[in-house]
Formats: sequence, structure tokens, C-alpha cells
Amino acid sequence: MDKEKGQSVEINTPEEVKKAEKETADIADQDFIDGMTGKIWHNYLEIKMALTNEDSGQAKDAAKSMADSFSEERAELKSIAEQLGDTDDIEEQRRLFSNFTELAGPMFEEALSGGTIYKKFCPMAFNNDGAYWYADVEEIKNPYFGDKMLNCGSVKKTIKK
Repeated sequence: MDKEKGQSVEINTPEEVKKAEKETADIADQDFIDGMTGKIWHNYLEIKMALTNEDSGQAKDAAKSMADSFSEERAELKSIAEQLGDTDDIEEQRRLFSNFTELAGPMFEEALSGGTIYKKFCPMAFNNDGAYWYADVEEIKNPYFGDKMLNCGSVKKTIKK
């Protein structure tokens, strides 16, 4: 009984509320038909944010967490997530993130059951070959260039359920 009371009063001060909001600010408002895809989407957004912020350590941690969420029939995606979790090289992480996006995109689009996701494209990524990524907000924050070209790219598709 006391334990429950303690938990309901834990976040009380404005600073704590702000901190909690900041920690969950970019966590998805999307729903998916299965829990696995929801968890993977959550980790995908963490990796995207980490690459945008040029934080290879955070990208690595989120990729390891993501790899643990895959079921056996998603072996190829799991393998890419594991590779991403095994490297500190941010350019290699970005290449793997792009490969992951190509494969996972249809899964995200088909499994979305509520909310909106955005498929975005940066034409300059990888020596102008271009690369896609998905996001939970319309605003462009490019994971392939970080601060160098944060706003490079455009929304190519809006998926709404």
C-alpha cells in the first residue's frame, strides 16, 4: 500500500515533471498491431535521434536493445541491428541504419494501427545516392548528416491510420 502511494507521488516538483517530459519527448504516439513492432519503432527512433545528435554510443545501445526485440522470422533485420550495436563508427552506423530502414519500412507501414509516421528522404546522403528514414514528426532532423545538414531532406510519404 505504502509503495503504491510513494510511486504516485514520485514525480512532483516542476523540475521532475520537466525532466520526465524531456526524457519521453520523442517517444512515439503511434500504435502498431503487435508489441514487437512497437518496441522496434521505439528503438528505431532512439537510433535516429542518436545519429542526428552524432552520439554513436547511444545508437549502439539502442541497436542492442532493438536486436533483442526481434522474433526469429525477422533474422535479417535482427542481424543489421546487431551489426549496428557492434560498431562505434558513426558512418557505418548510418549505413546500417539506411539498410535497416529499407527493410523495416514496409513492416512499420503495414503494422501501423494508429497515429502517423513520416517517410523522409535525404538526396545527399551517401555521396548523393540518397537515403530514407522514418520519423514520428513532420519536422526534418536528418540522421545522416547531424549538425552539418540537420534540415536536409523532405517528407516523401505520410502514413496515417
